[in-house]
Amino acid sequence: MIISAMQGLLGLVSGSLVGFSLGLVGGGGSVLAVPLMVYVVGVPDAHLAIGTSAIAVATNAAFNLANHARGGTVRWSCALTFAAAGIVGAFIGSIFGKMLDGQKLLALFALVMLVIAVLMLKARSKVGLPDVKMSWANMPAVVGLGLATGTLSGFFGIGGGFLIVPALMLATGMSIMNAVSSSLVAVTAFGLTTAASYAYSGLVSWPLAGLFIAGGIAGGLIGTRSARLLASRRGALNIVFASVIVAVAIYMLVRNLSLL
Repeated sequence: MIISAMQGLLGLVSGSLVGFSLGLVGGGGSVLAVPLMVYVVGVPDAHLAIGTSAIAVATNAAFNLANHARGGTVRWSCALTFAAAGIVGAFIGSIFGKMLDGQKLLALFALVMLVIAVLMLKARSKVGLPDVKMSWANMPAVVGLGLATGTLSGFFGIGGGFLIVPALMLATGMSIMNAVSSSLVAVTAFGLTTAASYAYSGLVSWPLAGLFIAGGIAGGLIGTRSARLLASRRGALNIVFASVIVAVAIYMLVRNLSLL
């Protein structure tokens, strides 16, 4: 894919929005990146957009993970176990995702997002446990949900933050701030796994991925600082998280259902 100067500029701006979302709520990378690539930048093929967004989001997630780690909010034992289980699922899911029509894939994902938004709003009043660690008690839930989330992440071609954050909260009882921070470990791992599968099939635009990464670094710094401010207000981060999901999901449904 040849990128024009205007598409390059739009790629940088879009990448900054993706980085901001990852820093703020630990998710929304590919959820935002895929529609931005298709509808704003003008990538003609949904599968090419998914593959390109996967490598861009994984790289931006790693950068934002470093920012959150410096703040001490990453629960590494839970995050690494969850990510390890999810990598297997992400590889399997990506194989089946490439078999489905691109427009149907985006519409189906939008429906999943709406369900997640409702679950996050219902959990907004929960404070969460302050210092969660891996144990024999929570290991089955962490591994099981990690595998399931990874499969969905690979199938839809997403980093999976919007799935991982609520899954980590459900499996361990951690707070949303810890879940947002810890989710970036899995987002990075899932994104790289999915990107490798799509790159093998020639479905990655490397110049566009580079522009998204460059824009995402700046946006990520702002997003991480905003997350720390919102975390001090009970339920505020949940509401922001759910609102972003609903807005993007409705837009994706309107665009894709009309094309089915």
